[in-house]
Amino acid sequence: MPLILNIETSSPVCSVCIAQDGKLLGYRETTEANSHARLLTTMIDELLSEHKISYQQIEAVAVSSGPGSYTGLRIGVSVAKGLCYALNLPLLSISTLQSIAENMRAKTNNSLSYYLAIMDAKRMDVFTAIFDQEGNEIAPPKAVTIDENFRKEISSFEKIGIGGNCLEKCKPIFNNDFVFIENTNCDSRSMVRIAEKRLLHKQIENTAYFEPFYLKEFEARLKKNL
Repeated sequence: MPLILNIETSSPVCSVCIAQDGKLLGYRETTEANSHARLLTTMIDELLSEHKISYQQIEAVAVSSGPGSYTGLRIGVSVAKGLCYALNLPLLSISTLQSIAENMRAKTNNSLSYYLAIMDAKRMDVFTAIFDQEGNEIAPPKAVTIDENFRKEISSFEKIGIGGNCLEKCKPIFNNDFVFIENTNCDSRSMVRIAEKRLLHKQIENTAYFEPFYLKEFEARLKKNL
């Protein structure tokens, strides 16, 4: 059965895991700020060494494709593409929001009808998409502002759960009208089942041309003079 390395770098949490036949074998993460570029390859080395797995045994690499942190996505995709080139492996891309929805579905045992995945996009903005019980995308990814208009927009979905890495800023707007699913930040473990299905159905990216899905333009900010 395929041995897949999963890489998730779209959020402040950088994580990697190795899985075989849809089962998690090992996991590493760091919450250290601005450490993705410095620690990602070390985490992969340590993870494989701990489980006595060589790079030559890996059969595919899955990477978070976004949306999310511009810099984080660039780092993760660069490492994934480098491994695929060096080892001649298929590259799989996994939507960050789909990973969050997968985490939500697992935590609720698919007891809800819809899953609204959200990811912080700074200020009161979020990246969001809606998925059904089967993990199918019902509303495509978009960048929205958390406000009363958005609350009304999603209120038409019955039995909808909300999860992701910025629930606290959503709660004052949504009140108790929706089900909040805690501890559903995106990490590489949520990619395992999705990646296995992608490989099985040969949904493989062109390594040379693949780019992350940013959804929102990168904003460069100048530091204020002290």
